[in-house]
Amino acid sequence: MQIHRLFEILYLLLDKKQVTAKELASQFEVSSRTIYRDLETLCEAGIPIYTIQGKGGGISLMDSFVLDKALLSEKEQNDLLMSLQSLGASGAVDSGPILSKLAGIFRKPAVNWIEVDFSRWGAAGGEKKKFDLLRTALIESRMIRFTYFDSQGKTTARYVCPVKLFFKSRAWYLQAYALENKSHRTFKINRMFTISICREQFKREELPLLPSADEIQENTWPYTELTIKFSPAVAYRLYDEFDARTVVKRPDGYYEVTAAMPEDSWLYSFILSFGDSAEVLKPERVRSRLKEYLMAMNRLYNENS
Repeated sequence: MQIHRLFEILYLLLDKKQVTAKELASQFEVSSRTIYRDLETLCEAGIPIYTIQGKGGGISLMDSFVLDKALLSEKEQNDLLMSLQSLGASGAVDSGPILSKLAGIFRKPAVNWIEVDFSRWGAAGGEKKKFDLLRTALIESRMIRFTYFDSQGKTTARYVCPVKLFFKSRAWYLQAYALENKSHRTFKINRMFTISICREQFKREELPLLPSADEIQENTWPYTELTIKFSPAVAYRLYDEFDARTVVKRPDGYYEVTAAMPEDSWLYSFILSFGDSAEVLKPERVRSRLKEYLMAMNRLYNENS
């Protein structure tokens, strides 16, 4: 415990430049006498500590003292600090203490440059609880159970080995190994409910090699290449929903997008969300299916009017 406290005292002196024995005693919940003994130990180890008595005084390090940081370049120091802050922002680890220590060592101010909020607009924090549970299961290599609502409209109970969280196309996903069909599956976290961590553990090294995010799909629906014409009124949405390289502005002012998308119920609801600002040019079967949806909606509203 003393060695840990000695390092903490050194980091605080590097960061704050000057502290009092009373402040250090309060920080570490020990007596001022213990702090003075720690300071003597540091001095004996060659750390140039000095004290100033009276009002405005305190404990400081000689200005010329720095820990050896020559092994890291300026860019590497910045990259390390930013990486640690991004980990803390995502909730993966509590990087605050080590971030403060390294910032003191490198003599750099702490910069709050990133924040990650897992919740959707209007949510009450449920997504963060999901991430906390999944993080624990991933770290401890524990099986999980949950209820899943897939894009085919089915609700199923799942029992899987969680392997990795990843973010793609404005959504978080869990890649996991499903024991019932002995294969990797991808689950959209927003569609996972009643998540519970099981006592059973698994050995990650014994699972089959995890496919990349591009090689594994959330469902088994085939992907279809579509060409869709969009009104200029929804141009702002196109760059939210599609890769900019797939968006082409036509001479008539309209936009045309050609992209491969899963041909399931989600696809039709997605296209219909653009109202009369989107028209599928091809394939013909998607146009026909959209007509059926529109006719069914028309009958629904006419019957209830």
